[in-house]
Amino acid sequence: MNKKAKAAGISIVSNTTLILLKLIVGLISGSVSIISEAIHSSMDLLASVIAFFAVQISAKKPDSKHPFGHGKFENISGVLEGILILIAAFWIIYEAIHKLAKPEAVSNHGIAILVMLISSVLNFFVSRHLFKVAKETNSIALEADALHLKTDVYTSLGVGLGIVVIWISGWSIFDPIFAILVALLILKESYHLISKAFDPLLDSRIAQNEIDIFNTIIIHNLPENTSYSDLRIRLNGHIFILDFVLKVPESMSVKQAHAICDQLESDIQRTFDGADIKIHIEPHQE
Repeated sequence: MNKKAKAAGISIVSNTTLILLKLIVGLISGSVSIISEAIHSSMDLLASVIAFFAVQISAKKPDSKHPFGHGKFENISGVLEGILILIAAFWIIYEAIHKLAKPEAVSNHGIAILVMLISSVLNFFVSRHLFKVAKETNSIALEADALHLKTDVYTSLGVGLGIVVIWISGWSIFDPIFAILVALLILKESYHLISKAFDPLLDSRIAQNEIDIFNTIIIHNLPENTSYSDLRIRLNGHIFILDFVLKVPESMSVKQAHAICDQLESDIQRTFDGADIKIHIEPHQE
């Protein structure tokens, strides 16, 4: 099992544990905000399972059916995860509106607050680990999973705070109100996630800071009397695919031009592991 799959597996175990805790405490206490958190974690679990399989499929080598590799399976995974979060948010709002019409007393405040605190701490460390692995491997699927859990940190703290307010004031109306606030945060998360995961499917422009890094690497390794133009970069899952025109003197031999291309490819791949690079050589007058 590769590093990305192991990280996704940790997320699955974490989410399963939290779902059970939140569901049990939500049913015991009668808190719709805690039950909404259980629903959110259930969607996170499904998203983690999708991410687990997506990172394994994306790691497969190119084949006759997918000559450019399987990287975009991660982007599809990210879009699906965002849609799942969107569904969870509307479900939470639906349940909370019913509770607003008929507020129910919340009990067992202490254990409810404790579970929300445990959830926040656990999700904090798991999301931090996922973000780390996602950055190391440039994985959109793991980044999406990490974003879910990062949001869970804040929503769990928010629900816990809501239970504290209810405990102090005795007003159960705050429970569905906090549930709706949680859902609004989740809606915002889903929008950003779907947008980030969907853009590479359309071969949209990558971030400017990443383009700047590619330009710096190329410029640094260009010999005298050579230049480049028409740099194009897109993402295929976690793999950067780029092509550009390398302009060399007319007197330069094919062997020399090829050696420059090899050096450029090596230096780019040292920074962006697995990058797929195509260089078109054109002569220019000296």
